[in-house]
Amino acid sequence: MFETLKIVGEKFRLPGELYSYNVIAMGNINSTYKVTYVNEKSFKSYLFQKVNTNVFKSPIEIMENIDHVTSFIRAKYPDQITLHFHHTDEGTNYFVDGDDAFWRVINYVDSVTFNASDDLRVIEATGKAFGNFQTQLSDFDGSILHETIPDFHNTKKRLDTLFADVEMDECGRVKEVSEEIAYIESVREQAAELSVRFENGEIPKRVTHNDTKCNNVLFDSVTKEPIVVIDLDTIMPGMSMYDFADAVRFIANTAVEDEPDTSKVFFDTAKFRAFANGFIGATKDSLTEIEIENLVKATFSITIELASRFLDDYITGDKYFRCEYPKHNLVRTRCQLQLAKDIARKTDELEWIIRDVLEKRS
Repeated sequence: MFETLKIVGEKFRLPGELYSYNVIAMGNINSTYKVTYVNEKSFKSYLFQKVNTNVFKSPIEIMENIDHVTSFIRAKYPDQITLHFHHTDEGTNYFVDGDDAFWRVINYVDSVTFNASDDLRVIEATGKAFGNFQTQLSDFDGSILHETIPDFHNTKKRLDTLFADVEMDECGRVKEVSEEIAYIESVREQAAELSVRFENGEIPKRVTHNDTKCNNVLFDSVTKEPIVVIDLDTIMPGMSMYDFADAVRFIANTAVEDEPDTSKVFFDTAKFRAFANGFIGATKDSLTEIEIENLVKATFSITIELASRFLDDYITGDKYFRCEYPKHNLVRTRCQLQLAKDIARKTDELEWIIRDVLEKRS
């Protein structure tokens, strides 16, 4: 591996000599290494990533999106710490080696990350980080970006696919999930509303991150303030409130996403408020009224969308999501549906929280 990393570093014109490297357990898809170079007795570290092209089928389009976005942010905020993807002599921010491995090199930022947190300060800081990301790109022309995963958050199409697969019932599993199907059918139109309005041009098209997990934010190890948002592989045009919604869907769940005991699954309103406080504080001057007033609806919609994806995978034979045991996807489905039902029960309270946060942030 040392020789491979040396070749990659040379291709990206890194100064000095390769001194050491170690594997970074960062994410479940790409292979990541912290690589340190020495130059006149000074040391500088970088992140080398080998992109998993079995998962990311259009890596060049992904890297073009990343190049557009990171270059824009760096030019707009020259005094801030931002992500910097290095370039080769050919001007690309990627390199394919002799073994067809797809590499990229990123500046290393000394920081900490959190896979999950019950600390409301960290949750608020996470909201602030993703809100800042939205604001940084509020005047960026998102039309130049590739849609690397078509209809990724098109809830209507996801639901249409589910019910088409229900009709086919190729694995004979539909009978055992009639209750789950009936509930999704009962909220189908409500859940799909925002994606329909987005397609009709009623909701602004933004640059969205599409993987707004807590562990995709780098934090200062002392102050716990957010430094920069990372993992831009899914950056695409989309709805800003779906970035908000997917984050709180995960953060405010009192249980893990595959909790088999649904009596443990609730939507934590204190965590919702903390994230909303950070997100709205950073975006209140850039988001439109229609976006802010639909944050709660988006949270319900995206939870139903994910439940429908788990359920569709289950009834079609568990082909997409990795399963650790039989009926894992069904367990995931029921967990998300329980969460959606609690969000629906608490809608009035959540709407009030949004109004209260907005008023206090004005």
